[in-house]
Amino acid sequence: MRSLKKIFVLLLCSSILLSATACKRSGYGEYREKNNSSHNSGFSDIGDSEHGSGSENNFSGEDDVDKMTVFEMVEDMKIGWNLGNTFDASDCTWLTDEMQYESAWNGEMTREEHIQLLKDTGFRAVRIPVSWHNHVDADYRINEAWLERVAQVADWCLSRDMYVILNIHHDNNEQFMYPSKLYHEQSKKYVSEIWKQLSERFKGYSHKLIFESMNEPRLVGHNNEWWIDPYSNDCKEAISCINELNQVFVDTVRASGGKNTTRYLMCPGYDASSDGALNDGYVLPTDPVSENQNRIIVTVHAYVPYDFALNEWGTNSWSASNQNDTDGVTVFMDNLYNKFISKGTAVIIDEFGARDKYGNLGVRTEFAAYYVKAARERKMTCFWWDNNYFGTDGENFGLLDRSSNIWKNESIVSALIENS
Repeated sequence: MRSLKKIFVLLLCSSILLSATACKRSGYGEYREKNNSSHNSGFSDIGDSEHGSGSENNFSGEDDVDKMTVFEMVEDMKIGWNLGNTFDASDCTWLTDEMQYESAWNGEMTREEHIQLLKDTGFRAVRIPVSWHNHVDADYRINEAWLERVAQVADWCLSRDMYVILNIHHDNNEQFMYPSKLYHEQSKKYVSEIWKQLSERFKGYSHKLIFESMNEPRLVGHNNEWWIDPYSNDCKEAISCINELNQVFVDTVRASGGKNTTRYLMCPGYDASSDGALNDGYVLPTDPVSENQNRIIVTVHAYVPYDFALNEWGTNSWSASNQNDTDGVTVFMDNLYNKFISKGTAVIIDEFGARDKYGNLGVRTEFAAYYVKAARERKMTCFWWDNNYFGTDGENFGLLDRSSNIWKNESIVSALIENS
């Protein structure tokens, strides 16, 4: 969670500047004991993977997505859901088995029945955030068991004809990937090595598998970690580094061959905020494929209006009849539409949500319906951030109770499906 000082700084910014962190760690501490139990120590309750190490034959047939325009593909996604606080768990120093990272922050291993429920409910896409740095050696080689477990969950989705977004998540630190000139060569090597391996593993997969370069790349620990100062040389440098890292990502994936030569790729701006994408310094990577068929998508995270959607000390009210409230949703969407969508570049909001505040389920439902509908009207698809947390404090965005495999906040779920 942010410090009070950072919250104060953020509140001085416009609502468009205020995009939120995806490091939804609140509540994970209470799961340590549960995670260390034998129930979560392995895959006995999960089922065996049906794929081997050779990926070329998995979901590698002709797929309709390759024949779609980018906007047809985004529309076909309908509505998405994040497998949050799962494979993105990081730096869990109390664990002795790295495979337990999957349940370290949310208390549950992912089960195939979770994916089936998502499909049955009407979700068409799943984002699988993955932190890799706790699962690599000194040469950035990924632990095979970890990679295969990620692939197994992706397979569960793809076998049900769902879209999957796979990324690099909480690897944004000075040891691995950090957008400054001081760490730039190391960062390029890390991004390149991780995506070489992922590209090779999944190059035979259908175009319903989408790669996202990085999650919220930013100057972690800096005064401008969560907002851009247009006059700051540090911010300008970081934006330039992120552009280059996005280019390394695109070049690496395209060079791997197979279906990666035309796979859809997602690239964020600074901290994946709308401001990061709208900043004049943000430049889309060059992509020979996109000269004839645009395959680069802008990815944005937007927990807005910030005081309602994320700020723990903010308001618990929001109304679709209040223009000040709705402007917090539509202004940034209009700006993204005008800069990108109207000119042929697609945008996906692959993280959004509104945390539970004092039992304001009805208001959150109204917000979810309005947000998704507004995005759809502007040719964007949204992904709700679900961290399987239902507590009374912290970033409680949970919808699916993964222990019981039951939707906890059904009205929000219905609003997402019905308005997409």
